[in-house]
Amino acid sequence: MEASSKPEVSRGDLQGARCRGTDGRGEETKERSGGRAMPVGDDPEVVVEPCVIAVDDSSVDRALVTALLRRSKYRVTAVDSGKRALEILGSEPNVSMIITDYWMPEMTGYDLLKKVKESSELKQIPVVIMSSENVPTRITRCLEEGAEDFLLKPVRPSDISRITTRMNLHP
Repeated sequence: MEASSKPEVSRGDLQGARCRGTDGRGEETKERSGGRAMPVGDDPEVVVEPCVIAVDDSSVDRALVTALLRRSKYRVTAVDSGKRALEILGSEPNVSMIITDYWMPEMTGYDLLKKVKESSELKQIPVVIMSSENVPTRITRCLEEGAEDFLLKPVRPSDISRITTRMNLHP
């Protein structure tokens, strides 16, 4: 498919995203830039935690990354494919970061990275790529395409701390 004929992902195309927070009264909460929690309306006590989309076709790796992020107080939507991540991104305005495996069927993490960075509505969302293979050319290619970081699996708590501190994502 040519670049000019690629449909651009829009955040309002789909319904039912999971990262949206509510304030207990059923009203949506919002985040300020940088992914930090932000008070909603006149109530400074009502905040939403940064939301991360974790993408991995391996249920074990997906569960590990999700647990590490949740332990660090992030809201996580875990999905098993890049296509599903794009669906979530199409309807979710509060995504603070995407962390994705490199090798997945149908759409690689690299392909997901490219789609996010090509979208005027999504390109500001940081994308972190993970892989169990330490291939310097792959790492360089991802970073040149706009990835914020490249993590080697298994992902460790120190990896999560480093990337969230560097991107200024604090729950």
